[in-house]
Amino acid sequence: METTAKTKSQTFINSDQLLDHWQGHRRLTRKVIEAFPEDKLFTFSVGGMRPFGELAMEMITMAAPGVEGVVTRKWMSWTEMEASFPKPKTKADLLKLWDAATDRMNELWPGMPAGRFNEMEKFFGQWEGPVYWSILYSIDNEIHHRAQGYVYLRALGIEPPKFWER
Repeated sequence: METTAKTKSQTFINSDQLLDHWQGHRRLTRKVIEAFPEDKLFTFSVGGMRPFGELAMEMITMAAPGVEGVVTRKWMSWTEMEASFPKPKTKADLLKLWDAATDRMNELWPGMPAGRFNEMEKFFGQWEGPVYWSILYSIDNEIHHRAQGYVYLRALGIEPPKFWER
């Protein structure tokens, strides 16, 4: 019985480790963006899915603004959030937005109040749940859309980056 109590109280991963894990995914997704031919990034689609440039913009829209909402407890609606970002027209523009979001996440993260992960929050004014859920959802969403990017790259005859090289 004592072992069970200890196991439940131990922390699996700390805040800095979680950010590092997320940023590892972001480094890999950045490599996927880089692998796309310029003329296919915003146009190529398979099976009616959105082009990868649009999927990457969704990830950008969730990343730093999500961390900002968690840290400040102030959230814009999803519609307001999407409207607040410029629509990139080139791979360079998209990578610039990607890097700015990454830098902003790193800047904001240390301001996260202790114990915040288990507090309830309405993520982008839409989805209510514990803060840890919203962060994990953002990571899962990125993995999901990056996998679509892998399918696109393979359909274009391009070998995608190794998924373990984060």
